[in-house]
Amino acid sequence: MRTCRRLILGLLTGLMLVSAGWAIDPQDFSSPAEEARYWELIEELRCLVCQNQNLADSNAPLAKDLRDQVLELMQKGMSNAEIKDYLVVRYGDFVLYNPPVKPATWGLWFGPLVIALLGAVGLVVVLRRRAAMDPAEIADPDQEELDRRLEALESEQDPRS
Repeated sequence: MRTCRRLILGLLTGLMLVSAGWAIDPQDFSSPAEEARYWELIEELRCLVCQNQNLADSNAPLAKDLRDQVLELMQKGMSNAEIKDYLVVRYGDFVLYNPPVKPATWGLWFGPLVIALLGAVGLVVVLRRRAAMDPAEIADPDQEELDRRLEALESEQDPRS
Protein backbone atom coordinates (compact mmCIF):
# COMPACT_ATOMS: atom_id res chain seq x y z
CA MET A 1 0.00 0.00 0.00
CA ARG A 2 2.83 2.41 0.85
CA THR A 3 4.56 1.62 -2.42
CA CYS A 4 1.39 2.45 -4.32
CA ARG A 5 1.04 5.77 -2.49
CA ARG A 6 4.67 6.65 -3.14
CA LEU A 7 4.26 5.79 -6.82
CA ILE A 8 1.17 7.99 -7.11
CA LEU A 9 2.86 10.82 -5.22
CA GLY A 10 5.90 10.54 -7.49
CA LEU A 11 3.72 10.63 -10.62
CA LEU A 12 1.80 13.66 -9.41
CA THR A 13 5.03 15.46 -8.55
CA GLY A 14 6.40 14.67 -11.98
CA LEU A 15 3.25 15.96 -13.65
CA MET A 16 3.46 19.19 -11.68
CA LEU A 17 7.07 19.69 -12.74
CA VAL A 18 6.25 18.97 -16.37
CA SER A 19 3.26 21.34 -16.32
CA ALA A 20 5.49 24.06 -14.85
CA GLY A 21 7.61 23.68 -17.98
CA TRP A 22 4.55 24.52 -20.07
CA ALA A 23 4.16 27.87 -18.36
CA ILE A 24 4.32 31.07 -20.37
CA ASP A 25 7.72 31.69 -21.88
CA PRO A 26 9.92 34.20 -20.06
CA GLN A 27 10.32 37.69 -21.51
CA ASP A 28 13.13 40.20 -21.20
CA PHE A 29 11.89 43.31 -19.42
CA SER A 30 13.84 46.52 -18.97
CA SER A 31 12.27 47.25 -15.58
CA PRO A 32 9.86 45.85 -13.01
CA ALA A 33 7.38 48.57 -14.02
CA GLU A 34 7.47 47.36 -17.62
CA GLU A 35 6.86 43.79 -16.46
CA ALA A 36 3.90 44.86 -14.31
CA ARG A 37 2.43 46.83 -17.23
CA TYR A 38 2.93 43.84 -19.55
CA TRP A 39 1.10 41.48 -17.18
CA GLU A 40 -1.71 43.98 -16.72
CA LEU A 41 -2.14 44.28 -20.48
CA ILE A 42 -2.09 40.57 -21.32
CA GLU A 43 -4.63 39.89 -18.56
CA GLU A 44 -7.00 42.38 -20.23
CA LEU A 45 -6.67 40.78 -23.68
CA ARG A 46 -8.53 37.63 -24.75
CA CYS A 47 -6.90 34.65 -26.43
CA LEU A 48 -8.48 34.43 -29.87
CA VAL A 49 -8.11 30.64 -29.95
CA CYS A 50 -9.16 29.68 -26.43
CA GLN A 51 -11.87 32.38 -26.24
CA ASN A 52 -12.43 31.89 -22.53
CA GLN A 53 -8.90 32.67 -21.40
CA ASN A 54 -6.86 35.81 -21.39
CA LEU A 55 -3.44 35.96 -23.03
CA ALA A 56 -1.74 35.49 -19.66
CA ASP A 57 -3.45 32.12 -19.10
CA SER A 58 -3.32 30.69 -22.60
CA ASN A 59 -0.66 28.35 -23.98
CA ALA A 60 -1.94 28.55 -27.56
CA PRO A 61 0.67 29.47 -30.20
CA LEU A 62 -1.39 32.49 -31.29
CA ALA A 63 -1.51 33.71 -27.69
CA LYS A 64 2.30 33.48 -27.53
CA ASP A 65 2.53 35.52 -30.73
CA LEU A 66 0.15 38.12 -29.33
CA ARG A 67 2.10 38.31 -26.05
CA ASP A 68 5.30 38.88 -28.05
CA GLN A 69 3.53 41.52 -30.12
CA VAL A 70 2.26 43.30 -27.00
CA LEU A 71 5.78 43.44 -25.58
CA GLU A 72 7.17 44.67 -28.90
CA LEU A 73 4.55 47.45 -29.07
CA MET A 74 5.29 48.40 -25.46
CA GLN A 75 9.00 48.65 -26.23
CA LYS A 76 8.18 50.89 -29.21
CA GLY A 77 6.69 53.35 -26.73
CA MET A 78 2.98 52.80 -27.36
CA SER A 79 0.58 53.41 -24.49
CA ASN A 80 -1.82 50.74 -23.20
CA ALA A 81 -4.73 52.42 -24.99
CA GLU A 82 -2.77 52.55 -28.26
CA ILE A 83 -1.85 48.87 -27.98
CA LYS A 84 -5.46 47.91 -27.32
CA ASP A 85 -6.67 50.10 -30.20
CA TYR A 86 -4.09 48.50 -32.51
CA LEU A 87 -5.26 45.01 -31.56
CA VAL A 88 -8.95 45.95 -31.85
CA VAL A 89 -8.39 47.30 -35.37
CA ARG A 90 -6.64 44.07 -36.27
CA TYR A 91 -8.83 41.49 -34.45
CA GLY A 92 -12.04 43.32 -33.48
CA ASP A 93 -13.57 44.02 -30.08
CA PHE A 94 -13.46 40.31 -29.31
CA VAL A 95 -9.77 40.63 -28.40
CA LEU A 96 -10.72 42.74 -25.37
CA TYR A 97 -11.73 40.76 -22.31
CA ASN A 98 -14.17 43.58 -21.44
CA PRO A 99 -15.35 44.95 -24.80
CA PRO A 100 -16.98 48.40 -24.88
CA VAL A 101 -20.76 48.76 -24.81
CA LYS A 102 -21.76 49.80 -28.33
CA PRO A 103 -24.34 48.60 -30.87
CA ALA A 104 -22.02 45.93 -32.23
CA THR A 105 -21.58 44.39 -28.77
CA TRP A 106 -25.11 44.83 -27.37
CA GLY A 107 -25.85 41.15 -27.92
CA LEU A 108 -22.80 40.21 -25.90
CA TRP A 109 -23.65 42.55 -23.03
CA PHE A 110 -27.45 42.37 -22.94
CA GLY A 111 -28.21 39.03 -24.65
CA PRO A 112 -28.06 36.91 -21.49
CA LEU A 113 -30.31 39.39 -19.65
CA VAL A 114 -32.86 39.39 -22.49
CA ILE A 115 -32.88 35.58 -22.60
CA ALA A 116 -33.36 35.39 -18.81
CA LEU A 117 -36.22 37.92 -18.94
CA LEU A 118 -37.93 36.07 -21.81
CA GLY A 119 -37.63 32.82 -19.85
CA ALA A 120 -39.13 34.44 -16.75
CA VAL A 121 -42.03 35.91 -18.76
CA GLY A 122 -42.64 32.52 -20.40
CA LEU A 123 -42.65 30.81 -17.01
CA VAL A 124 -45.14 33.33 -15.58
CA VAL A 125 -47.43 32.88 -18.60
CA VAL A 126 -47.38 29.07 -18.30
CA LEU A 127 -47.96 29.14 -14.54
CA ARG A 128 -50.87 31.58 -14.86
CA ARG A 129 -52.49 29.47 -17.57
CA ARG A 130 -52.17 26.35 -15.43
CA ALA A 131 -53.59 28.14 -12.40
CA ALA A 132 -56.57 29.34 -14.45
CA MET A 133 -57.36 25.84 -15.76
CA ASP A 134 -60.03 23.70 -14.15
CA PRO A 135 -58.38 20.64 -12.55
CA ALA A 136 -60.78 18.46 -14.54
CA GLU A 137 -59.34 19.91 -17.75
CA ILE A 138 -55.87 18.77 -16.87
CA ALA A 139 -55.82 15.35 -18.40
CA ASP A 140 -53.39 12.76 -17.17
CA PRO A 141 -52.77 10.38 -20.08
CA ASP A 142 -52.04 7.54 -17.67
CA GLN A 143 -55.16 8.15 -15.59
CA GLU A 144 -57.49 6.96 -18.35
CA GLU A 145 -55.55 3.73 -18.72
CA LEU A 146 -55.56 3.22 -14.94
CA ASP A 147 -59.31 3.80 -14.73
CA ARG A 148 -59.93 1.28 -17.53
CA ARG A 149 -57.77 -1.38 -15.87
CA LEU A 150 -59.37 -0.78 -12.48
CA GLU A 151 -62.83 -1.26 -13.99
CA ALA A 152 -61.68 -4.49 -15.67
CA LEU A 153 -60.29 -5.80 -12.37
CA GLU A 154 -63.44 -4.88 -10.47
CA SER A 155 -65.65 -6.60 -13.05
CA GLU A 156 -63.51 -9.77 -12.82
CA GLN A 157 -63.75 -9.87 -9.03
CA ASP A 158 -67.43 -8.87 -8.79
CA PRO A 159 -69.43 -12.07 -8.20
CA ARG A 160 -72.58 -10.53 -9.63
CA SER A 161 -71.10 -10.27 -13.13
